[in-house]
Amino acid sequence: MAEPRKKLVMVGNGMAGVRALEHLLKLAPEAYEITIFGAEPHPNYNRIMLSSVLVGGADLKEIVLNDWDWYEENRIKLHAGHTVTRIDTKKRKVYSREGAEAEYDVLLLATGSQPFMLPLPGADKEGVIAFRDIRDCEIMLETSQTYKNAVVIGGGLLGLEAARGLLHLGMNVSVVHINAYLMERQLDEAASKMLQAELERQGMKFLLRKQSETIYGKKRVKGLRFTDGTDVEADLIVMAVGIRPNVELARSAGLEVNRGIVVNDYLETSEPGIYAVGECAEHRGIAYGLVAPLYEQGAVLAKRLAGVETGGYEGSVTSTKLKVSGVDVFSAGRYDEPPGTRTLRYQDEIDGVYKKIVLRDDKLVGAVLFGDTSDGASLFSIMKKGESIKGREKELLLGFSAGAAPASPTSRLEAMADDEIICGCNGVSKATIAEAIQSKGCSTVGEIKACTKASGSCGGCKPLVEGLLKIYGGDAVGEPVKEGICGCTTLSRDEIVAEIKRMELKNVKEVMNVLGWNNPEGCSKCRPSLNYYLGMLWPTEYKDEKESRFTNERYHANIQKDGTYSVVPRIYGGVTSPSELKKIAEVAEKFDVPMVKFTGGQRLDLLGVKKEDLPKMWEELDMPSGHAYGKALRTVKTCVGNTFCRFGTQDSIGMGIRLEKEFERLNTPAKVKLAVSGCPRNCAEATIKDFGVVAIDGGWELHVGGNGGVHVRATDLLCVVKTEDEVVEWGGAFLQYYRENAQWNERTSVWVERVGLDSIKAALEQQEERKALYGRIRTALDHTTDPWKQIASDRELRKNFETLTPEPAVRN
Repeated sequence: MAEPRKKLVMVGNGMAGVRALEHLLKLAPEAYEITIFGAEPHPNYNRIMLSSVLVGGADLKEIVLNDWDWYEENRIKLHAGHTVTRIDTKKRKVYSREGAEAEYDVLLLATGSQPFMLPLPGADKEGVIAFRDIRDCEIMLETSQTYKNAVVIGGGLLGLEAARGLLHLGMNVSVVHINAYLMERQLDEAASKMLQAELERQGMKFLLRKQSETIYGKKRVKGLRFTDGTDVEADLIVMAVGIRPNVELARSAGLEVNRGIVVNDYLETSEPGIYAVGECAEHRGIAYGLVAPLYEQGAVLAKRLAGVETGGYEGSVTSTKLKVSGVDVFSAGRYDEPPGTRTLRYQDEIDGVYKKIVLRDDKLVGAVLFGDTSDGASLFSIMKKGESIKGREKELLLGFSAGAAPASPTSRLEAMADDEIICGCNGVSKATIAEAIQSKGCSTVGEIKACTKASGSCGGCKPLVEGLLKIYGGDAVGEPVKEGICGCTTLSRDEIVAEIKRMELKNVKEVMNVLGWNNPEGCSKCRPSLNYYLGMLWPTEYKDEKESRFTNERYHANIQKDGTYSVVPRIYGGVTSPSELKKIAEVAEKFDVPMVKFTGGQRLDLLGVKKEDLPKMWEELDMPSGHAYGKALRTVKTCVGNTFCRFGTQDSIGMGIRLEKEFERLNTPAKVKLAVSGCPRNCAEATIKDFGVVAIDGGWELHVGGNGGVHVRATDLLCVVKTEDEVVEWGGAFLQYYRENAQWNERTSVWVERVGLDSIKAALEQQEERKALYGRIRTALDHTTDPWKQIASDRELRKNFETLTPEPAVRN
């Protein structure tokens, strides 16, 4: 009989802790029953990439490292949005502010760090934030829509990343720094001045040697005043002045704490059974803030917890390789020229290159590179080995011997140590990539990314990965990577759809097998897209694969941060009745729903529903699903139109209800929202919807491609029609053309910009083609039923509902 699994509780859901668990699950997948408490309402994400979100290089979904499905697949109970406030070391239990508790045999503290906020008068005003998490990112994005002047306090790496993001968002940005030059912890003064000059060319302003005194304004910040009496206007102030290990929980539990939570070489704290890893941990007097050391700690900890023999963690020699606003920067060791050292420099202000190495006793003890960081890895390797470089000093500085040709990138990679980190975002070493190529058969960058995560985040290490592929792949190297719809294939959306049509492929497994998928099981990106494409192409024959749908779509409800669900029945056009309201109220009371809320789409949302109550709740409601969770028609928002309003020119309520009943249950590449306004005053906000209808005297304006989300986009005018039948026909033809031609997960706002309004008009302007498109959408709709009716009538599915284990899942 197998031994019962020990209970492992982890406080913190960040990069270091989850990486440790990933190692542990590979070494001992059945050893622990794992529970995670995460203070943020998000799955594990790459905090390093927040600056890329601000500058538009990635969206929030792209920086997720482990999506919601990963937790379910590994049977991990995640309390997202829960802050642990107490540890009872005698009862071996933890308690969250939100009311959850969990017993542990092993407790892992991965509480990370928190931003240091200057205790200035006025620091509590609206518009004063840190730059540490997704919410801070969202505030910056929201603020840039309304305000113009931003001030960043702190001229270190984090501050400059925040400043560059705000500059990209169109704000006027001033960086305030107490020191005489920027990034003094990573750069010497010469390199810093070169960086400042480049950032000023990009539009940043700098206020150096400035000490902040007070933040002024009434409710919202208006500006920042300095101790010298000067000030600067500010609608937003971002403090980026440093981080502190988050140790209060550990301290209150009686653990030994200095700057961080004190741990030994096996990451054990002063309390038996409690470990700490990441930015919160202090090892041999050092609390690390870089990702590579934290991943090294996690690897040792995982082996320890799995019972695998391992040496202890002995600390890390750190280096920093960064890209600051498009400029490559590298530093390692002592670059500040302490007594007893010698320094060699090379500076080229025309090409923007600066190099400095610091020597002591013929050994390399520090380096700074600016503009050209290609030698950084080899310099760092030499520094860690502590080898003598006597006679090679100039060669190391220049990258080649005097009178000789510069070393090639390949020779530099070959000389790099095996344990050198290639991908800093994901902590992937040269040896790991070499193993993926030589032992696991990876022959393209895409395959290496799928196997190791190298180049899967910021992409800055992609040239190094390509170089290692050439070195270790030899004749087995595949064609240069062609980006497909995911890492499982190099085929694009159009190529896949064309092959499905040509070969009449009829199920997901068949498509992946015939088209040569690298991963025979697919992934959370390609399985849902293939399921959609097959359903779109073969509406009368294809049987929807529930296992290829997102978790929310399979449960027909939106998962919330605490693991409960949100249920939204359909209310056509926002119009309901006393009997319908009474039914919803009775169901809410029966199932003890914590909150009933009106949504922005003129519906009622039942929040906090337990998963096991979902089937019975839908049966009791006996109402169609509002598809608030799906890539489908969500809502049709309406104003009262000429039914009641003195300005109304048409029956917008009737038109909205007709459109909603016409296209409900429609599966689409991404969520779709409609609106109908009864006059040009546009109270239903039809001009920021995917398909918007605005009534005018004697007809209707049809608008397409709007979006009211993070990236607001006003619609384009498609055409003007006279009758309600024409509205339905044009609307159906537009939606079907979108269904047949858009990428999976591509909103109409993005699609319209990509293909151009003129091409859409050309496809719809001929009545014969328009009617054909409308006919195809009707065929698709005629072969769908409300999804909840299927569950209500399927006893076996209802019986097993609690044990459904979804594969691909993200929040929609």
